Amino acid sequence: MPRPRLAAALAVAAALLTGCASGDDWSEPHPSPSAVGAPGAGFVDGPGEPAPESTVTPEPGSWARVRPSAGMRVVLLTAGQDRPTKTLVEAVRAWAEAEDVDLRTVAAADGADLLPAVTRAVDLRPDLVVSAGNDLIDPLAAVTPSHLDQRFLVVGAELAEPTHNVTAVDWTGGSFRGEGLGMSSTYDPASFTEARCAAAVRAGAAAVLTGHTGIVVWLDEY
Repeated sequence: MPRPRLAAALAVAAALLTGCASGDDWSEPHPSPSAVGAPGAGFVDGPGEPAPESTVTPEPGSWARVRPSAGMRVVLLTAGQDRPTKTLVEAVRAWAEAEDVDLRTVAAADGADLLPAVTRAVDLRPDLVVSAGNDLIDPLAAVTPSHLDQRFLVVGAELAEPTHNVTAVDWTGGSFRGEGLGMSSTYDPASFTEARCAAAVRAGAAAVLTGHTGIVVWLDEY
């Protein structure tokens, strides 16, 4: 293969491996993302800010009018090929495409790659890391307290003791909180429907964008 063609092929392969949607150079600074629109009544409970590590139950659809400013940099961090994880991954990708989010994907290759995958995601310095897959909960619990300036969104599971930079969206049927606590007795893979996962991603993103972080957004109704 001529050298110019070989170089071009390698460049394309590198872009596919990083999962870069727009080709923007993330090493360059960019404006911090902001919320476009405001949540509706009942998005968070009570008149003040929810307490750290508390659980809020938003009114169904109260997050629908919130979207990110264009070009928000998001890493989809994923592990596992089970149906719930695949459904979550597709929901994140659909949200990113609809909202002009600059999305990259970091997928753990196997069990030994879980912790390195979290580190790779953080090293990209995105505006937000969105996690999909129960296998990532323990690695996230180990890494997130050391990166308090990095925001994380966990969908379909939660950390047992999250720091203020970790927000989770969960529901009856999800609720995995790490190997030490075991699988919730109410865990139900069938609860990870396309509609619920899509709502969970949007509700979680709305919480992060409006500054409601370090909490659990409970989504039995959506």
